[in-house]
Amino acid sequence: MRAPVSLDAKIGRGGLDRALCKVTDVSLHGARIQTYSEVRANSMIWLALPRIGHVAARVVWSNDFEAGLEFVTPLTSEAFEILTA
Repeated sequence: MRAPVSLDAKIGRGGLDRALCKVTDVSLHGARIQTYSEVRANSMIWLALPRIGHVAARVVWSNDFEAGLEFVTPLTSEAFEILTA
């Protein structure tokens, strides 16, 4: 189940937060983000989510300033509730 959200987050590699992004929807297994810098399909990133922390994700698809992510480890129900509250 996907839930629409509007969350300010950061994306990075190797634990370093590099670029701002906005999470526009989220599910237990992934998220859609709006980016201000390019992310490449099939790359691995860290998504720093508010009140949750860093989540490892694979970029499933990417175009212009939007991307779809699949989390390496699904979110817990509790984390999902925090993000969608």
